[in-house]
Amino acid sequence: MKFKRVFLIGFMCSGKSTIGKELAKSLSWKFCDLDEEVQKEEGMSIKEIFELKGEDYFRKRELEVLKLLVLEDNAVISTGGGLGANKEALELMKRHGLVVWLDVSFDAFLQRCKDVQERPLLKKSLGELKKLYQERKKIYSQAHAHIDTTDEPNKIAQRIIQILQDERR
Repeated sequence: MKFKRVFLIGFMCSGKSTIGKELAKSLSWKFCDLDEEVQKEEGMSIKEIFELKGEDYFRKRELEVLKLLVLEDNAVISTGGGLGANKEALELMKRHGLVVWLDVSFDAFLQRCKDVQERPLLKKSLGELKKLYQERKKIYSQAHAHIDTTDEPNKIAQRIIQILQDERR
C-alpha cells in the first residue's frame, strides 16, 4: 500500500475511535488514539487538561504528540475533533498518510453525544456548537477522502481499505 498511515479526522462523536479500531484490526495495523496518547503523557483526562491548563495548551500538546505519531508505520491514528481542523496539523497528516474525514451530520452528532459528559466543548451552547461544526467542516473537507458515518463501522472500515487499495494502482 502506498500509505503507511491512516489519519481519521472529524467532529466529536463521528466514530473516529470506533472505526479506527475496526480498521486497524482489519489491516493488522497498530491503532493510536491521539486523545489517549495526550492523556497518558499528561497523566490526566482531557477535561482536566482543559480545566487546569486551558484549551490552547491542550492543542499545543496534541500537535506535539501528532508529530511523533506521523513516524509510526502501519498505523491507524484517530485524532481529536479539533486537531483535524488545525491547518498545520492537517497538512502534516496529508504529507505522512491518508487523511479520511469521517463526516457526521449535526443531528447525528447531537444524538450520539447526548449522554457524553467528559468532552469539554460540549459545555458550549447549541448555537456555539453549530458554528464550531460549520467552521471545522470547511477544513475537514480538505482531507484526501470523505466518508459519511451513517453506516456500520465495519463497512466504513472496508470502504477505507478500498481507498487504500485503489491508491496502490
